[in-house]
Amino acid sequence: MRARPLTPIFLFGLLLLAGCQTVNTITGWLGNRVAFTAPQLQRYLDDSFPRKFDKMGGLVSARLSNPRISLPAGDTRLRLDFDVGLSAMGSSEMRTGRFALASNLRYDPTTQGLHLQDPELLSVHIPGSGALLQGGTRQLLNTVLAEYAQQVPVYRLDSELLRKLPSGKRIASTGIENGLVVVRLD
Repeated sequence: MRARPLTPIFLFGLLLLAGCQTVNTITGWLGNRVAFTAPQLQRYLDDSFPRKFDKMGGLVSARLSNPRISLPAGDTRLRLDFDVGLSAMGSSEMRTGRFALASNLRYDPTTQGLHLQDPELLSVHIPGSGALLQGGTRQLLNTVLAEYAQQVPVYRLDSELLRKLPSGKRIASTGIENGLVVVRLD
């Protein structure tokens, strides 16, 4: 029996499917869960920054930019690294540096988003901050993180995906497994 040659349309379909799987853009409810990759979350974060936070009536400001997300192997928390600029008392001069945090995720139905849950500062590096880092800067960053975690999702589930929820199901939990963010249904 002679093999039939593959048609151009079939070949194009295979290439398209392989490309989608390579960049992890195919998402959908598979049973009772859906998974997202770090690049998917990164694209969402890139569109959401920079962000500025004013505290104490604008006396102290923090500007977060250049978020970098990773899902470390063997860890159940995501890692976020930011560039940060800090200014005090209306000064136009900003101290710049960076910080890193680790966090679990939670789903918030009001924003249809995945939010940081219990973020923990891993490191803070702001040159020239000295003793300020031990008190004021760390406290300011913790306050900004708490506000950010409450109000702003690190990823928003798109409405089309949520419409595909199986009948009678709702989002029960989120977690990080094998380098993926996994959203589970009840």
